[in-house]
Amino acid sequence: MTELRILAGGGIAASMRAIAPRFERATGNQVNFFFGTTPELIAEATSGAKFDAGVLPHEVYADVQARAHFTAQTPIDIAYVGLGVAVRAGNAKPDIHSPDALRSTLISAKSLATIPESAAGMQIMRLFEKLSISKEMARKTRVKKAPPDVVQSLASGETELGMFLANVFKIAPEVDLLTPFPDELQQKVNFAAAVAKNTSLSSVASEFIACLKTAESAALIRENGMSPFA
Repeated sequence: MTELRILAGGGIAASMRAIAPRFERATGNQVNFFFGTTPELIAEATSGAKFDAGVLPHEVYADVQARAHFTAQTPIDIAYVGLGVAVRAGNAKPDIHSPDALRSTLISAKSLATIPESAAGMQIMRLFEKLSISKEMARKTRVKKAPPDVVQSLASGETELGMFLANVFKIAPEVDLLTPFPDELQQKVNFAAAVAKNTSLSSVASEFIACLKTAESAALIRENGMSPFA
């Protein structure tokens, strides 16, 4: 049995956990994941630690040092998802349908959970800048390490709002995703797959990436709140 070690963004974790067992049953191989934020994934890719492939936000590949640890082929787009705002399940749902409504809701909230160091978090910080509320949001933002921590912060009542990738909230019964998110402010995070440059398991890693592009995997990606690339 071959064991693959895959680096993956935390935002696509649910989809990867759903797809991996199918690949394992079909091939007899095992898949182990390292999930992390963009800085964590860049650090892991450049650390010298063994890994065989990545399913990563484009922002990771944009880092020159990290990109050097993958094969020269263009990474294969797997899935994308937009930003979302959520509240604890059952709580009142504030209006976010327009830029002004979203700005008002964010300003009025007493606290907000997010992951500033992630690819989504970086886009959220830019959105705050665009709305001219960066200083106000910095005071009320509770920094979290991983997507489940954002959900737990809402579910426990620690924070009033959560803001991260919409799929994380769509599949969590503890929270309610606010809709619609204003199109004018929406940002997409794209996840793409590539084989590690120094892996000795390039053929198996390529098989795994091919599995991610099947119709069955696309259905699982949709079930977990993301949109597959064709």
